[in-house]
Amino acid sequence: MLSTVKADRTLDTLGLYCPVPILRTREEIDKMTIGQILEIVADDPAAEEDLKRFAKRVGHEVVSIQNEGNILRIFLKKTR
Repeated sequence: MLSTVKADRTLDTLGLYCPVPILRTREEIDKMTIGQILEIVADDPAAEEDLKRFAKRVGHEVVSIQNEGNILRIFLKKTR
């Protein structure tokens, strides 16, 4: 299924495991402006729950989550 969400930036965390995807997501989203969307590509089985908790904790919006086999694409919108 192709995404209709247009990301402003893409962060590749393939091969990285907790806590590295969260740390890299925080670094990348801090560089972005409010309203921009970050696509995180991950293959860590814990990444989906970890990234959803991260977004909730810091106040960003999960726009879309897509699972493509063992690859996860999560789109976060910077809201603050």
